[in-house]
Amino acid sequence: MNNRKLLVSAIENGTVIDHIPCDRTNDVVTLLKLHLLTSTVMIGINLNSEKVGKKSIIKVADRYFTDEELNQLSVIAPDVTLCIIRNYEVVEKKRVEMPEELCNIVKCANPKCITNNEPMRTIFHVIDKHQGIMKCHYCEKEQRIKDAKLK
Repeated sequence: MNNRKLLVSAIENGTVIDHIPCDRTNDVVTLLKLHLLTSTVMIGINLNSEKVGKKSIIKVADRYFTDEELNQLSVIAPDVTLCIIRNYEVVEKKRVEMPEELCNIVKCANPKCITNNEPMRTIFHVIDKHQGIMKCHYCEKEQRIKDAKLK
């Protein structure tokens, strides 16, 4: 007999976001605005993972995200795996990709940047995906993506 059990219930249709770093779970919820959904959202934090030790997982019923929304995840959780579920079956599995440009996702670290002093959207150009470095479109300040604060 199999002693394994699901800690978080299966969903019939929707999206599973897996391998989220535990300390970034709330950022994922905020970025994807999951707290505003009326469908079921299940969040598991500090789950055991053979791959990364501890992880978080989020299951969102009856919701599929756009590629743009999912690619934004690369800023805060670059190694997440996404599973598209239909009729309790995984029909597609993919990883997020860092886009060339990050629009209105993170704040500029330069306190004198116009984006921190005027109500406007931020734009960052990803100049090195492997090193995780981006540059502000307006003030040209470079900063590490992993140190970025969400807008």
